[in-house]
Amino acid sequence: MYLCLVGVVETFRTRWIVADVAGLGQAFVFICMLAAGYVAARRAADTGTLRAVSEGAGAGLLAGALPAALLLLGGAIPLRTVFINASPALFELLSLGLPPSQGSLGLLLVGAAAGAGGAIVSRIPPAARRAFLWGVLAVLLLSIFQDLLQLLLQPRGVSSAIRDLLFSPDGPSFRGAAIICVLTWATSAGGTLLGYARERRGVGAAGGSRRTRLALMALALAGLLLLPIAGGLFVAQVMVLVGLYILMGLGLNLEVGFAGLLDLGFVAFFAIGAYTVALLTSRGEHGIAHMSFWAAIPVAVAVSLVAGVIFGIPVLRVRGDYLAIATLGLGEIVRLLVLSDALEPWLGGSFGVLAIPKPVIAGYELSGPRQLYYLTVVASALIAYVAWRLQDSRLGRAWMAIREDEDVAQAIGINLVTTKLLAYGIGGAMGGIGGAIFAVMLGSVFPHSFQLLISINVLVLIILGGMGSIWGVIVGALVLVGLPELLREFGEFRFLIYGIVLVAMMLFRPEGLLPAAAQKLELHAEEPPAPEASAAVS
Repeated sequence: MYLCLVGVVETFRTRWIVADVAGLGQAFVFICMLAAGYVAARRAADTGTLRAVSEGAGAGLLAGALPAALLLLGGAIPLRTVFINASPALFELLSLGLPPSQGSLGLLLVGAAAGAGGAIVSRIPPAARRAFLWGVLAVLLLSIFQDLLQLLLQPRGVSSAIRDLLFSPDGPSFRGAAIICVLTWATSAGGTLLGYARERRGVGAAGGSRRTRLALMALALAGLLLLPIAGGLFVAQVMVLVGLYILMGLGLNLEVGFAGLLDLGFVAFFAIGAYTVALLTSRGEHGIAHMSFWAAIPVAVAVSLVAGVIFGIPVLRVRGDYLAIATLGLGEIVRLLVLSDALEPWLGGSFGVLAIPKPVIAGYELSGPRQLYYLTVVASALIAYVAWRLQDSRLGRAWMAIREDEDVAQAIGINLVTTKLLAYGIGGAMGGIGGAIFAVMLGSVFPHSFQLLISINVLVLIILGGMGSIWGVIVGALVLVGLPELLREFGEFRFLIYGIVLVAMMLFRPEGLLPAAAQKLELHAEEPPAPEASAAVS
């Protein structure tokens, strides 16, 4: 009912899962009924199959009763005076083209059938259930991203043939949906068989796992290199934005994930790096040195590092929530200083710093999103390597000791002042590199580009990916920054999806998508061991 009244069902009704057969708007209602039956049957796991299916059908019936009641209510009173999305098109969609009374009965029957189907899915073997759910998800993603995928498959040749195989003029074809399902099921089955074979091999499992990781890394590298060419300017622009958040996320991860120092003013280092490069390279009235980007970026790194140390000094004795409030104040101080009248002659105030030149390599200007994409990828790879080397170093272990317990860390001889300041300084330097690339990407810098929301987003992507995990930062940036940008065509509804993903993550994977080992153990320490593990220990 919520999805109906906020306009999701009507907005997605013109987007086909299978062209001229099943629409995405109706599918959302059907999936809610299916999920109700699945959850009810899972809660009745100890009962017989017939009992579980009947409970699933009852849950699906109740889930169908809500839109059915909405349909009857919409025919009796003018709901649109309160709910603007309660339109005739929505009621026609819910009623399946039938009169309201017959449409309501149809929703009840569909709900019961979908609930029973969800219960049956919950009773099939885990490997088959996992393959089925992944197949359904793959078809839904094909429908949601159909415009983007068809744009990527525009060139002639193999890509054009793939597009004709998967899509019809109106959307994904039945043949395309079937192909995606079969490929997903085959991949899932192949993964299950490979895992079983490794268990049987025993000793060779480690070597096979290493070869698999190397193969995946090679595929990921090839994908990174070809992405801007295959994806076009839009995808390249989105990935540059993702890369900037990865740079900031890696820097903040040193402070929050490694050292446990919550920082809500991290955008200040991003702004310092951007303004340093802007002032040193600008050809406009505020340019002070007219340096090249490559000469200015070491200066920006050094300035951001020093700023991190200076900002860390006032908050050395502050812990917990008080530290978050203190760093929030420091982040706002930088933005307000840039906007102040006293510094306007040097920093441009609200008018910003303009005429920032693009980086040049051997006479070749990195002017477009594709060129800046490669610059961002190289910078992210270098910073990720530095963070990886720091993670298991003596300094990294000292940060983690401080994160666990400052008093104990100090008792075993760790210098809290030096270690904390290094976390702020090195993290700030990494954020400054992101700001430097941001400045040359836009060609201008304005104080309103460095709002508090940027710091919040960077912190959220670390939590989403997994605190203390370098790979988690990368995955978190892709999900939190890249996904809403790719869903921009859906307007404000992309933030609804964004919110649902965050809530689901906190409920089902509070440790993050790719958490560090210590974080995963910490959050699951209270869980009882699996039956297989208990039997093995016995």
